[in-house]
Amino acid sequence: MWHQQTLTLGAKARGFHLVTDEVIAQLTRLSDLQIGLLHLLLQHTSASLTLNENCDPTVRSDMEQHFLRHVPESAPYQHDYEGADDMPAHIKSSLLGVSLLIPVHRGRLQLGTWQGIWLGEHRVRGGARRIVATLQGE
Repeated sequence: MWHQQTLTLGAKARGFHLVTDEVIAQLTRLSDLQIGLLHLLLQHTSASLTLNENCDPTVRSDMEQHFLRHVPESAPYQHDYEGADDMPAHIKSSLLGVSLLIPVHRGRLQLGTWQGIWLGEHRVRGGARRIVATLQGE
């Protein structure tokens, strides 16, 4: 089986957001897959996808504080057409990545006990985000 669809995540504030449930709720054919893979591609250059802590929200806020310190808006970037947060958002997106590959077994994502899908929203006003989700397997 191959299935592809575009998911939409609602607009979120700058920071890291646990979106596992939001992604799973939109995967219309996930339960059809006995064994396979889910590939997620975020179609944006100023946000990211990553797997990390799914329980303690302080991990997400600590991660945001880390990136604000290490990729500051106040650096002398040449690319600043869309505001001070634009180039730092591109850097964070490249560092963290925009795709994930997750095993599926009996219609469920095979994430670790403490793993969840995070959206890293790196813009102050990023808006809704699109993800192309591709399921493959049997």
